[in-house]
Amino acid sequence: MLAPMQGLTNRAMRALFIDWVRPDTVFTEFMRVNPVAARKRLSAGDLLEIVPDEEGVPLVVQLIGHGKEALVSAARAAETAGAVHLNLNLGCPYGRMTSGLTGGGMLRRPEDLEEIIPALRDAVSGTFSIKLRAGYDDHRQVFSLLPLFEAAGVDFLVLHPRTVIQEYTGWADHAVTADVVRHTRLPVIANGDIRSAADGMRVLRETGAAGLMLGRGAIADPLLFQRLRGLAAAEPDRQERAMALQRYLRDVLARYRVMFCGEVQVLNKVKGVFATMDDPAFAREVKQLRKARTIRVFTAILDGLG
Repeated sequence: MLAPMQGLTNRAMRALFIDWVRPDTVFTEFMRVNPVAARKRLSAGDLLEIVPDEEGVPLVVQLIGHGKEALVSAARAAETAGAVHLNLNLGCPYGRMTSGLTGGGMLRRPEDLEEIIPALRDAVSGTFSIKLRAGYDDHRQVFSLLPLFEAAGVDFLVLHPRTVIQEYTGWADHAVTADVVRHTRLPVIANGDIRSAADGMRVLRETGAAGLMLGRGAIADPLLFQRLRGLAAAEPDRQERAMALQRYLRDVLARYRVMFCGEVQVLNKVKGVFATMDDPAFAREVKQLRKARTIRVFTAILDGLG
């Protein structure tokens, strides 16, 4: 699965991944649920993004919000717009900074989830899944929630085994993932710190997870999907990485020039992918690309990447 990443996995990026590597499933960026306006639970722009699938690849619509009534009506609005796969975000660490407890912040009030999860399951006629952290400040919190998820009839879980307060520090503890797999009959998708084919195969082997969700690792290297499938080199050399990076950034740039308006916005959106890249072999070139202020300069640097 291609992870939902705010500001990155927009429709143009999803289309690139589908063209290049065809993930088994793609997710929207999270769609914010309006807690006040009952007739406008989801924005008009978000509603336009909703389809059952993109080029035959299932599209999961991810909701982030709080309150049973708001979430249920948003789920119904999404299904009316065409969604057949819905996901609730219980993982985003920045949701705890909003006016209500959203995203990972909802784990601070597990008693609310006892009403919200069954109500959402009843409201959703298609698949209903949950993406969550291991806990708010305790890696073992997820175990207390498993009976609720199972009783409600959740279809599958996507587990990122950090706590909410960890945000993105430290390491994803996939020993927790393995323990969750052992303690639930629900399919568990492993997410977090999968940056290479070796990482992915190790996580699958050690956890028994039903599958993988690729986020930062895939945005840094879309061919990670093919590397895991054995259809691209698991450990490419520098020249192969340079050629793939050139092709990738050129493709992103071309798609974003159609989707966004103005040179500054296009470049800023393209540069968003650099936050996921930590390959020391290209640190100097990535630094130069970050500093480029025109598309002409950006492409000239890209042309010399090899």
